[in-house]
Amino acid sequence: MMMNLFTRTTTLFLVLYSFLSIKSCNEIERPNVIIIVTDDQGYGDIAAHGNKEISTPHIDQLHNESLRLTNFHVNPTCAPTRSALMTGKDANRVGVWHTVMGRSMLYEEEHTMADIFSDNNYATGLFGKWHLGDNYPFSPQYRGFQEVLTHKGGGVGQTPDYWNNDYFDDVYFRNGKEEKVEGYCTDVWFREALSFIKKNKEKRQPFFCYISTNAPHAPLNVPQSYAKPYLDKGLDDNRAKFYGMISNIDDNIGALRERLKEWEIDDNTLIIFMSDNGSAYGASFKGKELISGYNAGMIGTKGSPFEGGHRVPFYVHWKKGHLDSGKDVNHLTAHIDILPTLIQMCGLTKVPDIQFDGMDISEVIRGESENNNRILIGDSQRLEYPKKWRNSYVMMDQWRLINGTELYDLKLDPGQTDNIFDAHPDIVKELHEAYENYWSSISKTFDRYAYIKLGDDIESNSTLTAHDWHVSEQQKVPWNQDFIRKGVEGDGVWKVNFTKTGKYKIALRRWPQESNLQLNESSPAYYSPSSDYSLPKGKMLNFSRAYLTIGGKTWEKRIVPNTQSVVFEVEIQKGKTDLKASFKTHDNILQGAYYVYVEKMSLFKSI
Repeated sequence: MMMNLFTRTTTLFLVLYSFLSIKSCNEIERPNVIIIVTDDQGYGDIAAHGNKEISTPHIDQLHNESLRLTNFHVNPTCAPTRSALMTGKDANRVGVWHTVMGRSMLYEEEHTMADIFSDNNYATGLFGKWHLGDNYPFSPQYRGFQEVLTHKGGGVGQTPDYWNNDYFDDVYFRNGKEEKVEGYCTDVWFREALSFIKKNKEKRQPFFCYISTNAPHAPLNVPQSYAKPYLDKGLDDNRAKFYGMISNIDDNIGALRERLKEWEIDDNTLIIFMSDNGSAYGASFKGKELISGYNAGMIGTKGSPFEGGHRVPFYVHWKKGHLDSGKDVNHLTAHIDILPTLIQMCGLTKVPDIQFDGMDISEVIRGESENNNRILIGDSQRLEYPKKWRNSYVMMDQWRLINGTELYDLKLDPGQTDNIFDAHPDIVKELHEAYENYWSSISKTFDRYAYIKLGDDIESNSTLTAHDWHVSEQQKVPWNQDFIRKGVEGDGVWKVNFTKTGKYKIALRRWPQESNLQLNESSPAYYSPSSDYSLPKGKMLNFSRAYLTIGGKTWEKRIVPNTQSVVFEVEIQKGKTDLKASFKTHDNILQGAYYVYVEKMSLFKSI
């Protein structure tokens, strides 16, 4: 009797073990995914695309061993592109139609690519740029990424970033905590990504790794060894540094692929390489005439509704998926297609009910679909509220409708020099109607805000910066540290949500707390010890009073000498509201506080 029970128990254990082993093997067989997104690198900034001045041997090799989407489009600026990539939805629909002004924060209720991979038992990591919000609930560690090393804002050296970061040996944010890291920024992102990959490879854990470089975005700062070959060719300083930053990315891509081969996971790792918008420094135009650089025959660069502003490189390499030989696919595709496509290609089954704007293009990639007569729409708004037809492009086959008033046929006119709007009324009518339907669909979301949550137990201490001010169209947003030093005038409000009723300590600063500078003190000029990068001496603004306004109620204090901040301890009611923090100068000029630190105090009521 005991033997029978032992036998049955052992058999049951072996069956259960086999089932779990099969499940584990199936999970491991799903491809690892690495997405590399560079910042401000245009389609023409790659040697494989015909650029004779730049050297990109490792990107060229990836190009030669990948399926290439040669008619692939994004938004003309960075944060909108990243929001669409992460959600599979139009950037305007998910609240990200700007790079600053609180309009770069991805609406809280949206599901991200990292959320979905994480829900499907993938390890998820972000290394580099996020640019979809720096506070709770928008930071990447709250949006599905289990491991994060990032800078803040839209780039190293911008207002939310750690003071005096200069691309070399900077302070970054690991899962929200400050950490000093040695090395050049791009080298750091790839080094940390490789550590994440190696750890999960050893655990036999499928992973989703998002390597999002801030390079080659300005400020143009790179080790001299990378800029020198281009300077020796006679390129101007900006383009030499820009190309040097791309060459550094290229070296890191080569090292990444070598490690994947060494660790024997390259066959089942799906690699995507793309950029977030058109070139920033690779080409210069006077009107529609190219006067220097290379842009692959397109007009327009970063920010433009013309082809050069939003058509970017896209390579996908996956040996086990038979995407490992050079092949061009010229179907009209976009960033909004990537998430639904990866869901299918990776066999992700735990997926919320999402109404994607993009489509699964896996059949297109496999050559099983013609994908004809598709219409895609994009724009560059960069306003508090989007405006109809502003910097817009409507695309169908070879047709491009620009700003609702210009039509181009790319088959006959790839450089978009001949406006044939009046010659094709039927095409214009079809594209106009498509845009009107699109606008009707997305404009319903424009009066919403992404509210920063304050006082929540998850993030009880929060930092607000002028990068996220909501301002009028006439005002400037001091979005980088150069502007902070210069004392750019302006005042704005933050859209916030106090999650609990109670007492808050709110400190208003002109300089960030890590600078240790007094309110009415000038910051010294900064000179990078690693390059020729510098920042000017800061302007002294001579403040006399401070004001804090929340929900229509204002508190006021006189500024005492030799202080770094003005601190208000105030009772706040739970809920969504506007927060405004300002200083008044001795000349009675009202200037917004560039930095505000909010701390939840004790004895809170949860109402």
